[in-house]
Amino acid sequence: MNFDKTLKLVLCAALTVVVGAIMTVPRSQAEESTKKKKLLLIAGRPSHGPGDHEFNAGCMLLQKCLEQSVPELVVELHKGGWPESDEAFAGADAVFFYMDGGAGHPAIKPERLNTLQKLMDRGVGMGCAHYAVEVPAGDPGEAWKKWIGGHYEHMFSCNPFWSPEFTDFPDHDITRGVKPFSIRDEWYMNMRFRPEMKGVVSILEARPSDDVRDGPYVYPRGPYKHIIDNSGRPETMMWAVEREDGGRGFGFTGGHVHTNWGEPNFRKVVLNALLWISGVDVPENGVESSLTDHQLTLNLDPK
Repeated sequence: MNFDKTLKLVLCAALTVVVGAIMTVPRSQAEESTKKKKLLLIAGRPSHGPGDHEFNAGCMLLQKCLEQSVPELVVELHKGGWPESDEAFAGADAVFFYMDGGAGHPAIKPERLNTLQKLMDRGVGMGCAHYAVEVPAGDPGEAWKKWIGGHYEHMFSCNPFWSPEFTDFPDHDITRGVKPFSIRDEWYMNMRFRPEMKGVVSILEARPSDDVRDGPYVYPRGPYKHIIDNSGRPETMMWAVEREDGGRGFGFTGGHVHTNWGEPNFRKVVLNALLWISGVDVPENGVESSLTDHQLTLNLDPK
């Protein structure tokens, strides 16, 4: 038998084995290996003055960065505080809320909490940024503690404008490639976390000065005695949890000032977190992205 004929026989046999192996993979497993993850970015209605609480423009920047760098993730943007139909959540692997919160939080109406509970039950990830981490105590607060680990509670938490120095980070997928940074924003602190911070990982942590603790806060202006009494204690401005249902959650208290998205590490830690809650592997150096000053001026709400 000549060499060429022998080689052809060997290749045919190898191909038969490979094809047979592929055919024996369960269809659901094969589909799962190629299925893209789906992330919903849900932006709130216009709020505050120009350049502040630019939820739509901020989500559009995050969407742009993810679509450029993470082709295995489908990113859908919904404006107006809540999707027009709950059908938007079909097939979602994660949801991200960037919107006004408190008693008027669009996501805490009872029927919407029920919708979110069903998503959480099947392991959907959830993230909240800035005002969206604030919900009232009671059922909404308990839900946020269960789903993302904690929340801003009126008159317990506070919201000064200050410039934390983020210098040390835990070994976590969300911190990959994030370098020390400091930027002035309305960084909330003294969150209402799960008891004993059970399962909560502090991602961004800094130690506010006594001048920061003394206020003024944005609202109510303070100071609050219990905030002052915690002098010297480090405070958590971003955190993450892995839930028992298999889902993941995070809270990020920055995001008041729109131009802060231009800070690479401020932006990277949130982009990493969005991948993480979606079940997408975070690159070793984190999500790489770039924005120009001009891009930060686009899609701002008319105010």
